[in-house]
Parts: sequence; C-alpha cells; structure tokens
Amino acid sequence: MKKLTSSEFRQMFLDFFKEHGHMVLPSQSLIPQDDPTLLWINSGVATMKKYFDGSVVPKNHRITSSQKSIRTNDIENVGKTARHQTFFEMLGNFSVGDYFKKEAISWAWEFLTSPNWLDLDKERLYCTVYPKDTEAYQVWLEIGMPEDHIVKLEENFWDIGEGPCGPDSEIFYDRGQENNDVSEDDPENFPGGENARYLEIWNIVFSQFNHLADGQYVDQPHKNIDTGMGLERVLSILQDAPTNFETDLFLPIIHATEEMTAGKEYGKVAADTTSFKIIADHVRTVSFAIADGALPSNTGRGYVLRRLIRRADLNGQRLGIKGAFLYKLVSVVGKIMESHYPQVTEQKDFIAKVIKNEEERFQLTLESGLTLLDNLISEAKENNSKVIEGQDAFKLFDTYGFPYELTFETAQDAGLEVDKAGFDAEMKVQKARAREARGNLQSMGAQNETLMNLKDKSEFEYGVYEERHAKLIDIIVANQLVDRAEGDQATLIFDKTPFYAERGGQVADHGNIYDQDGNLVAKVTDVQHAPNDQNMHFVDVILPLEKGQEYTLKIDRARREGLRHSHTATHLLHAALRSILGEHTHQAGSLVEPDYLRFDFTAIEPMTAQEIKSVEILVNQKIWSAIEVETKITDPDQGKEMGALALFDGKYGDQVRVVRMSDFSIEFCGGTHCANTNQIGIFKITSESAIGAGHRRIEAVVSKKAYEYLAQRSELLDQIQSTVKSTKPENIIDKITSLEHDLHHTQKQVEDLNMQINQTKAEEIFNDIKQIGDLTIIAQKIDANGMNDLRELADTWKNNAKSDILVLAAANSGKANMIISLNQKALDKGLKAGDLIKQAAPIFGGGGGGRPNMAQAGGKNPAGLEDAIQAVIEAISQN
Repeated sequence: MKKLTSSEFRQMFLDFFKEHGHMVLPSQSLIPQDDPTLLWINSGVATMKKYFDGSVVPKNHRITSSQKSIRTNDIENVGKTARHQTFFEMLGNFSVGDYFKKEAISWAWEFLTSPNWLDLDKERLYCTVYPKDTEAYQVWLEIGMPEDHIVKLEENFWDIGEGPCGPDSEIFYDRGQENNDVSEDDPENFPGGENARYLEIWNIVFSQFNHLADGQYVDQPHKNIDTGMGLERVLSILQDAPTNFETDLFLPIIHATEEMTAGKEYGKVAADTTSFKIIADHVRTVSFAIADGALPSNTGRGYVLRRLIRRADLNGQRLGIKGAFLYKLVSVVGKIMESHYPQVTEQKDFIAKVIKNEEERFQLTLESGLTLLDNLISEAKENNSKVIEGQDAFKLFDTYGFPYELTFETAQDAGLEVDKAGFDAEMKVQKARAREARGNLQSMGAQNETLMNLKDKSEFEYGVYEERHAKLIDIIVANQLVDRAEGDQATLIFDKTPFYAERGGQVADHGNIYDQDGNLVAKVTDVQHAPNDQNMHFVDVILPLEKGQEYTLKIDRARREGLRHSHTATHLLHAALRSILGEHTHQAGSLVEPDYLRFDFTAIEPMTAQEIKSVEILVNQKIWSAIEVETKITDPDQGKEMGALALFDGKYGDQVRVVRMSDFSIEFCGGTHCANTNQIGIFKITSESAIGAGHRRIEAVVSKKAYEYLAQRSELLDQIQSTVKSTKPENIIDKITSLEHDLHHTQKQVEDLNMQINQTKAEEIFNDIKQIGDLTIIAQKIDANGMNDLRELADTWKNNAKSDILVLAAANSGKANMIISLNQKALDKGLKAGDLIKQAAPIFGGGGGGRPNMAQAGGKNPAGLEDAIQAVIEAISQN
C-alpha cells in the first residue's frame, strides 16, 4: 500500500483517469449555478447534470474530477463519528454515453490494487452489487474479486425519482475486526452493514434507466457512469489513521487550535476531542464557502455558514478559548489545500474578516441567548416544571445558534429535562419550509434523444448582422425531426447564423428569416444552444420552410447594438467593482438586455454613496479612454495565463474566447461586444440594492438610455429649482436648507402652542377627580390630537400627583387612543396598567400593552372609548 499525502493521492487519481482518456474537470464552485434544486454542490455528479440529462454534450465523453462538496443534513453528527464531515472532496470518474460497467469496474480495481497506483491489499477489498445486476457481478468475478467478497444487496439501486437511475456497486475496505464497533457475530458485521470495520470507499453508479412519471423504468438512450470516492476516507487508509481527522487534511488545523487553548490536547479527553474535530471540520467548510462567494446570513446557505461558525465558537469555548478565534485558522486551511485550491490562500484576509465579524456578532447574541436560557430555567422552577419546552429549545438553536446539546447540558445541570420530541418536531417543520422554498423540482432531467442526436455542424458568425445564404439543415416540430415546417411554430438549425444564442447573461438576438425571393417566412423569437452547441432558432412560422433550402437570416440590428453596449459595459463594471471593493468581490449573476444591464455580486454590506460614485466614474473613464476591445481564441490554460477571469461552472471546452480591454478587464466570454469602449458613450448606475443575504445588485443604463435617464433627472432638477424659487441650480441646496430651517421653526412654535393648550386642558381635566374605594381616579375622554398629547398629559399628571390613577382617551381622524397610568399606591393594590389596557382595548377595536405603571393602546373604533373607560373603572372597583 502506498503512503501518500492528500495532494499526492488527489493528483494520482486524476492522473490515472487522464491516462485512460478522461478530461480533467476543475473543481467547480460550491454554489450551484442555475440549479435551484441544490443548496450546495454536494457531490461530483451534481456538476455533471447537464451532461447526464443530455442538455449539453461534452467535448470529451470521459470526465474525471476532484470536486469540493458540502453536505449539511447531519451537522450534529460531525465530530462524534469517524467519517462525518460537512466539507469533503469527492473523487470521481464519469462516462457520458461512452464506456460502461466492464471498464468502470476494471479501472476501479486497477487503481486500487495495481502496484503502479494505490497498491491496496486485494484480500481487504469487498464489493456489493444489486441482485438483478448479473452483468456487474460477472465483471467483478472476471477481474479477480473473490466470490465470497461480493455481497448482493437490494438497496444497491440509485434512484431519486423521475429521471436517470440504475444499479450501483459499492467498494469496501476491511479495516479489521479490531477497528469494529460491533461484535464478530453481529448481523450488521458485513460489507454494507452498519459497522466501523468495512469502510465504504467508492460507489459506482450504472445510470442505465429512466424513471418515468408513471413509475415505469425504461432504458436510457445513452447509458452513463457516475462514480464517487471519498478522498478523506481513502486517505485515512493510506495514512493509517484511525479516523479522517488524523490525516494531513485535519491535523494541522487541530494542532493550531490546541495552541489557542489552555493546555487542552487532542485525543486526551473524549469531549475535547469532539470539539477539536468540530472546529477543524467547520473552519474548512466556511473558508471554502466564503471563498466561493457565500456569506453568513439568516437564510439559505448563509444560515448554514452562520450556524457552523457559531457551533465552532461554542466548541472553542468548551476548550477554554475566549472570544473570536476561528478566523485565525483560515491561513492554516489555505496552506493545507493550496496545491489544488489556491483560492483560500488568495482570499485569506477577506475570509478571515468575514468570519471574525460573524464571531464577534455571535458573542453579543450568545449573551442574549444565555440570558434567555437562564430565564427559561428560572420560569420552569417557579412553575414547578421539570422540562424546558421543545419550541423554546428550538428558538435557542434557531435564533441564537445554541446546539441542542448545550441547552440539554445546561438544563441537566439545573435538574431539568428538555422536550426532545418537541425540538425534533420544530426542526422537521423548518426543514420542510426549506424544501418548499427551493421548490418541488427535479434534481436531474430526462434525456431528450432528438436534440442529443443532432450532430450537424452550425457556425455562429460574430460581427455579422445578415447572412444571405444560410442552409436550413434541421427542423424540429413537436420534438420530432421533419423536412418541412408549416403551421405556428418550429425550431430551426442552419449551417451558419448571425443570431446569438442566449448564454452568459446575454439574451438572444431577435430578427427575421427571408426566402431567396425576399419574402418574410419566419420571425425569430428566441435562440438557445442545442446539446451539441448548435444555435437553435425558435420561430413563428409565416410561410412554409423546407430542409436543405437556403434562406436569408437578418437580425434586429438596433437590439444587437444595445446588447453589445450593455455587455461591454458589464465587463467594465465587473472590473471596476473588483478595483474599488476588492478582488474578493464575486460575480453572482448578470443580465444583459438591449436597454439596460444588471450585475449581481457578493458583498458583506451595502456600497456607500462614495463607492457607487467611484465605480461609476471609473467605468466612464475607461469608456472615454477609447480602449480597443480585443478578442482571442485560445485554450483555457493560456487564457488564465493572460489573467482572464473565469467562473468555475464547467462551460469551458478545449477552446475559449478571451475578451480583453487593455489590462483593466480580461474575461472568458462568448458574448457580443463593442469594437471600442467609446462606442458605449456613457454609463450610469440607476440603483444598488440587496437581493438576498450577502448579495447585492447594480442596475445601470448606457448610451441612449443613459442620456434619457440623465435628461429626466435634469428635467426634475429644473422643476425643483422652479418650485423652491431658486435663481440658479447651484443655489437649490441652500434654498432647501433655508426652507427646512423655516419649517422647523414653525413646527417648534406649533409644539409650544400645543403644550400651552395641553397645560390648560390639564387644569380642567385634573380637577375632575373621582373616588373608587380608597383610590382616586381621573378618567375622561378628551379632545386631543393623538397619542403624543395623551403622553404629555400623563407626564404632567405624574409630576403633579393629582390622583392615584389616570385614564385618558381621545378620538382623532377616525382612530382611538387610550393611556393608563398608575402611581405606587395603585400598584401596591395589585393593579397593573398593562392588564387594564388589555381589557379595555378590544372594546374600541384595538390592542396594546406596556409596563405595570403605564400602558397605552390604539384602535379603529372611537365610538367604543366611553365603554372602554367604564370597563376600566369597573375592573378597578372589582380589584
């Protein structure tokens, strides 16, 4: 068996499959692109959906990758078991309609057992197969797996509902009974059972069926292979580590954490060891997630990060670490992973800043949570209860980040229990809400054989607005290939086309199709990419079209010009944001329309007015600098050497198009652009806003639309100048300031007059004192301008000590208000203003509350105020 570092093992896996003709796909962002069914990329196959469902045909049908992944369905188990992690790497090899079971199994066996590769002991390897999959069973026998090492299991069938599915075969490594957690004769002591002896290291899925909506299983047109090998699990074998956490991926983090404690050591005390594991796992997860553009928040993936940071911090406290500390481990994570994932090291300062801010925020929240927990314990004891309610425990978990264990342990120390069933019920409801928010969407679509089989070449022509001799090579109507299109709608593919197909945020071209006699035969309403990357024209048919005939394709030139201006401006905006806000700024989406552009990006906080202004100025400076927009076709590696920005969404093939505007903006891009930035004319940001936690959106206009926007603003300024009677535009601010000063002075005079009126009213009101038992009360409906007047009168009453109780009510503009104040004598009688107001408010259609000595309420039924006052008097009389 080879002794390898994590970097050596990862590279060996990729090299093996590269030698077997596979394209090495870079690990993609943890944030799914255009996939609302996933919160995180949680496996290697999650990045292959477009290939497996046939929506995109890859350049190479053999692919391999080491994909960073996050799974958060069982966070509570992290640190308590040998293998549970929230962040992990999935090594995989994939076949998209190329090889199948024989090759997949043979290559897995070769990689695991060959002396040239991992050189694992064959006697320690076992596999499981689906009982009906006789083909896989036979292949395992042929390559040398002993018959008694092959286990047939009914659950070896991968099925997620509608879509691709099929049998799978799992590979296990026997770590020996000495590593087991069950006895030799335990029924779970077998490969595939619930035990720690047989470690699952690789799963090979044979995706050969399509699960239909009616429950049927039919053969897929193209059969696929999807495999997944847990890097951390196999590494624990290669490094002879008891668990994943004793490998070189985790130990440096654990040792760095030890140095921050007061003498705590990993492996000495079970509870401490669990805390070390939790911290090491969670800091890896949040470091990589933030590097890919996720930020802590109260919803979605941001909530996951917030929860992980808080859980790690609580475990740091258990180890005696005071205050923020997790951020100090980011550089350690980066150092471990930088050979394959340099982005954590490159962004370590920003990642550390985000984590530190979140940790410091949690310290404040933690104090509030501990106070709440103390109050819950005190209330339970006062009520002679032995239980903390499940919904209260969940509130501590959900709002304050308290793990259930912390609440349980604190309650246990106080002699109380926690309603675990109630807590679990609340957790179930929350998970259901999260699933509902993501929608009931398929995880992977079914293959469209018609589109997948379209192999004819179709060339998109950059810079062309009209193609007079485009040959119609494919016609699709109702998902069927036909030779003639007539009726309402059809989808067309030509051998060459000037029509841009929607991609990368730029919407499609529109336009018309003419026959060779100049007759309009179809209107192009949309253009999309076929699986083999041809441009598919969605058209409204006007006159019949025939396959093999030549047509004239003419795009809407004005629309294209608008798209070019907007798209080039989007690139300049992206570069300006990175320049002003920092290179950690991640693009999170864009939309390029003819008349405006939209750009989404990650951010901890809103942009300041000065930052918005600086970005806008920088973009316009680059426009007015008349920079040539250069395009170059090259390979991805050379493009990156040029400094081109690339999103890790797997769309780049052997050849890429680099769009360059001097050294200011260099990006991979297949869209249409201006020849020179000065063609944009002018750029104007119209809004900067939040679109979700940790994500901001800029909307902007360029060229003619920017002029129209600024002209409207100029007209509005003229109107303001006229309204405030300013002689010059530059004097408008001074004029408004003067008007505001005059208004403030007038308002102060009104307030002073109101105060004098209220003082006069008070003299009249406070002379009408009634006796209820040994308490005195002033209770009246008066003429007042609302709650502010009532509060002023209550303050005057309190200062003059005119009675023991004050009840005042007023009707104003169709609304009802009431205020109740009590002095100490009334409080000593057991009266509470809050209780009295709650009895009175419903009578005048309202609600309210307050302190024992003062409470107020508002309502919608002024007619009920007299009855409400009487109800208060009766309640006092009955006390």
